[in-house]
Amino acid sequence: MTWLRAFGEVVRSGLTIEETRLEPLLALRTAAGVAIVIGAALWLGSPAYAASAALGAYSAGGATFQRTWRPRKVIALGAGAGLALSTFVGYLAAGRLVTFLPLLAVWAFAAGMAWALGSTAGIVAATTVGSMLVTVTLPTSVGRALEHAGIIALGGVVQAVLILLFPIRRWGAHRDALADALAAVADYARRLRHDPTAPFDPEPLMTARDAAAVTPSQARTRPPVLHGPRGLAERIRPVVAALADPDVGAPAEGPGRDRARELLNAAADVLDATARSIRRGTPAGVPPGSADVLRVDEEHEVLEGPARQAAERLVELLGEALEIAGSGGAPGKAPTPTGPAGARYLVRPTMFRLVPVVVRAVRRELRWDSPVFRHAVRLAAVATLGYLIAARLPLGHGYWAPIASVMVMRPDFHRTYARAVARLAGTLAGVALATGMVRALGPDAHVFGALAVVSVGLSYTLIRTGYAYSQCFTAAYVVFLLGMGGQTWEQTVPERVVLTLLGGALAMLAYVVFPAWETPRLPGRLADWLAANGRYASAVLRSYAEPTREHRADMRRALLASREARAAWQKAYDQAKQEPVRPRGLTSREAEQAQEALKGFGRAAMLMESHVPRADSRVVPEAEHLAAALEADTAQAAVDVREHRNPHWERVEEALNAWQDAADNRSPVVRREAELQKRALEDLATAVSRTPLERDVGSAREEQRVRATLAAEGDGSGPAHQGG
Repeated sequence: MTWLRAFGEVVRSGLTIEETRLEPLLALRTAAGVAIVIGAALWLGSPAYAASAALGAYSAGGATFQRTWRPRKVIALGAGAGLALSTFVGYLAAGRLVTFLPLLAVWAFAAGMAWALGSTAGIVAATTVGSMLVTVTLPTSVGRALEHAGIIALGGVVQAVLILLFPIRRWGAHRDALADALAAVADYARRLRHDPTAPFDPEPLMTARDAAAVTPSQARTRPPVLHGPRGLAERIRPVVAALADPDVGAPAEGPGRDRARELLNAAADVLDATARSIRRGTPAGVPPGSADVLRVDEEHEVLEGPARQAAERLVELLGEALEIAGSGGAPGKAPTPTGPAGARYLVRPTMFRLVPVVVRAVRRELRWDSPVFRHAVRLAAVATLGYLIAARLPLGHGYWAPIASVMVMRPDFHRTYARAVARLAGTLAGVALATGMVRALGPDAHVFGALAVVSVGLSYTLIRTGYAYSQCFTAAYVVFLLGMGGQTWEQTVPERVVLTLLGGALAMLAYVVFPAWETPRLPGRLADWLAANGRYASAVLRSYAEPTREHRADMRRALLASREARAAWQKAYDQAKQEPVRPRGLTSREAEQAQEALKGFGRAAMLMESHVPRADSRVVPEAEHLAAALEADTAQAAVDVREHRNPHWERVEEALNAWQDAADNRSPVVRREAELQKRALEDLATAVSRTPLERDVGSAREEQRVRATLAAEGDGSGPAHQGG
């Protein structure tokens, strides 16, 4: 993708309105917290104290809107404490560049490294850098700095108290995550009716697993309905895929296919009803016709063999889902989760036990090729450079430039540029709106305080509809806040626009000078996914060779690792398509074909998992030989892909030939599923293999194809290429 096209995508993304569910009650409660601290500070203190209190309450409230499974009150308290600490430490070093700039650089670097813990930690840490830049201009002594830090922390405390006193949809985010997982499997079942090889995105299941991890104290108060349905969704997904697949399930045409479509449609209805029940906490009805379909008649059932086994297993699992849908999550009515007593829930570390986890996560990212580390370096450099440049300009409020940089910068190219464009557009609209109101109403601290609270409420309401629209009211909030402190619009508006433009430009330039492109990393991400898929497929085969509890646990761990590797690939692939970088190692077409091949390989392993025998079933001794061959070949192929060599599958071919020559082939279904895996591996080899000449001219060919596509777009003679 060229820079011109990349910037066009950036502008479109930055100004896009995201369709999401608004949460006005949450916005109202958080805005009320800002109103309480501003009103109290104006009544008991001064506009300067009100500005500090508003900063703490606003930032702590904004942190609670981030996607996290920690209690919101804990996030508010943590954000308030971090803001207070950065304010006080910043004031101690303020006054001399020789002390403040090193502190700012170190603090910004630490805030960048916080992305190793996730986006919520990174965003909250960035707000502490902004707090350090703003509030060091307010105190006049160490005692006053302590007072301002305390008031900022009080803003976080007020938000936490409001969350405690007025809970809104307690466990709502966890309910939504679990309901989304069930709804995703329902949608998958519906698509399988028309496309037996339809793809499935495991992200909702991964999100539900993250949401299911709780601390021991949370486990004691978690609603019963949140205990078991996630595992139910995990078990239903391979069963519906096996039922729909014409190679190992229902026949491609005829009464068997019609029966499979009926069962898939009924499964979708039951899962949707279960999702509604969990999301709302009330019983949900299932259409009577769907319940009637879920009966396997011993005499008149048209499905046979593996397809009938899958249908019977599906009906059994959907019976559990019907119980959940009918209970509505009422205590004592939800089904009790099965499994060992020690595995009733996924354990999440408490805040104190999180410290070693944080240290390990940050240590893993302390390497030169880490996107998080490079983001931290960029953040530290831009924050200090922006502060120095703004301090030399004949403008007040120079901290706006580094704040704009810090708040828009992200570890990847596309989001950084999109947020920079969105912040400038939102700032222009917000300051224009606020300026008109300031000129019309005249100077009045209490009126400006009220308008600031209204702006905060609108900013919170639109926080998930797009950064530009939320930033519009954030900019208005800042203008009203400064007007409350006695600043006139002539002083604030031009400065904020110019300095926001400067900060955004510095953030965008930093990514050009010191990028962290994902395009060169695609072969490595693909190799990781291939190796993880190979371990998963091998674990499934070993469960056929020896169906023990230990092998089932290994299969589960390998499946989770495969999903993580796939998510890492998907994230890198999506970012690479938006980067203005020439493909290296993998062209866009090769990457797309390899992705489809590995999806097919993972799907074949999932189909095999759906027929894994129970502990008392007969074993398949040939599966162990194939498992060892598959694990060895995929591990070596991962090395070959990473080093741009052609992969080969000699061991897998030998194992399959030996299986075919065996006198007693007792598992033809497993054998067919293994052949599906081999076919997917051959497709992968075709996608990434090159002759020596192709290795030399591949990059030139890709560049020529991109130029031809752009020329076709320019004269309208051909369609636009969407691969990037």
